[in-house]
Amino acid sequence: MERKDFIKTCGFACLGGFLLSSVLEGCSSSKIIAGTIKNSDLVVPETVFGEGSSSFKKYVVVQHDQLKYPVCVFRFSATEYSAVLMRCTHQGAELQVFGDRLECPAHGSQFSNKGEVKNGPADTNLRTFPVTVQNNQIYISLK
Repeated sequence: MERKDFIKTCGFACLGGFLLSSVLEGCSSSKIIAGTIKNSDLVVPETVFGEGSSSFKKYVVVQHDQLKYPVCVFRFSATEYSAVLMRCTHQGAELQVFGDRLECPAHGSQFSNKGEVKNGPADTNLRTFPVTVQNNQIYISLK
């Protein structure tokens, strides 16, 4: 095989591998779920983070028709969670999640997984909610 053919073949193989991994990632379970409201709590089953302690999802985005903005729930351990409103404190745009941070698509403000401002123009932390776990249910207090 000539060098040019080899490079072309390797290039197509790498491109194919990248496309296949993108397609397979799209088949993975969704991180956007619908929660239920019980009294003043947004409730989701603990199982939305996956079974087993070593392979759990790092976050889920919880939506409900009564909420104008979704709530992002981050899991740090089997018992530690944080919940933040996905509304930018700069001009109110809905935030996007990128791993362990949230980012505003309008002006680039960045927030930590605990709602703290990491990069402006926003200068106010996100609204956070107390989280408790009871009977394999995660309760996010909306008070």
